[in-house]
Amino acid sequence: MKRVYGSYNNFIVGSLKQVLEQHGIRCIVKNEYLQGGAGELPPTECWPELWVMEDETYERAREIVLAALGADTEPGPSWRCPRCQEEIEGQFSECWHCGESRPFHVD
Repeated sequence: MKRVYGSYNNFIVGSLKQVLEQHGIRCIVKNEYLQGGAGELPPTECWPELWVMEDETYERAREIVLAALGADTEPGPSWRCPRCQEEIEGQFSECWHCGESRPFHVD
């Protein structure tokens, strides 16, 4: 197992876990409930961490995480909804017509 990402924000770590699972990468969240120990333990040691189960998936997982974290920095080009085929402007992350989330693409 290898650590891919850590943050004080449970929501971000959980969201990235879902993104990796959508790409077929098995992963777990460590320290998910350890934040209550901050003060007795160093705060950064209590942050939730995302770990991949197989070491050989680490590089791909890291690429996906970096792409997902950078996804909201620039809107990018328009995209087509994979469910209803509606054309969606680049600044939106969900289809206005059917609610499908924008797929993450990593080259």
